[in-house]
Amino acid sequence: MALHPAGRPTDLAHPPHGTDPLAADGHDAAVVARSALSAATSLRLAVADAAVDLTGSHAVLPEGTVVLAVDAMSRTGGFLVAARGRTGAAQIDVTHLVPVAARSRVRARLRILGTARPFDPASLDLCDGDTVMSLLALPPVALWTVEPTRIRLTRDHDERTVDTGAYRAARADPVAGDEAAHLHHLTGRHRDLVDQLAMLLDPTLRASSARVLPIALDADGVVLRAEAPHWHTDVRLAFPRRVAGAAGLTEGLRALLAEAARAARSPDRTSRPAGSTCDCDLLSG
Repeated sequence: MALHPAGRPTDLAHPPHGTDPLAADGHDAAVVARSALSAATSLRLAVADAAVDLTGSHAVLPEGTVVLAVDAMSRTGGFLVAARGRTGAAQIDVTHLVPVAARSRVRARLRILGTARPFDPASLDLCDGDTVMSLLALPPVALWTVEPTRIRLTRDHDERTVDTGAYRAARADPVAGDEAAHLHHLTGRHRDLVDQLAMLLDPTLRASSARVLPIALDADGVVLRAEAPHWHTDVRLAFPRRVAGAAGLTEGLRALLAEAARAARSPDRTSRPAGSTCDCDLLSG
């Protein structure tokens, strides 16, 4: 069960404000799909009887077309040549994972059926600088595009079709690409601040937990997981406002830390007071 910071049950798919990129309904499902692709470091490509796991070999164009770097001399590359232009002949599978060591790491599974074609360099004219840089970072082999024709998203055993128009119009959560680095930094360099954020959890939940760790970070807030040997509970802590980048994330986290400090000083709290908030950049250094 998930708990609101005040102790009330809450639905993590619907925070108090903004759009939760982990939700899977309508437009939000398209955001989940785009975020999963943005965050993934690897994916599986299947064409005809060939399948290959690609690591660090994909990028996503602004309208959602997936660019793949595939060796033309490989078996999969040969099948791509044979399948080019055939609707839905290429299949891409992505598993969206919690990027830190924890149980129940699978957030969502994404399957894209699409049409494969050789990459058209003219597409670069429609790309922003970040997309161009991601394309330049791909391995120096043949580039292919897969234009999605059918998208299936599975989350919490609920499988649904994502509208391709909504997918093309959506954008990944602005934090998705850097979420893993930010979470590893928080857990590795700012464990004391994670403990301070835990002051916003229900005292009973905190007292019965073996550990608390951040498992998700997006433009709307941070999700803490309270773990015990045989159970866990995820709690979303919402930022005061939706953020657009690292600077906003730091301010959002500082706001939560200030709230945690106030909660720790509250007379109805029995836990130790939280430490003072940090003036450093919480996501770097």
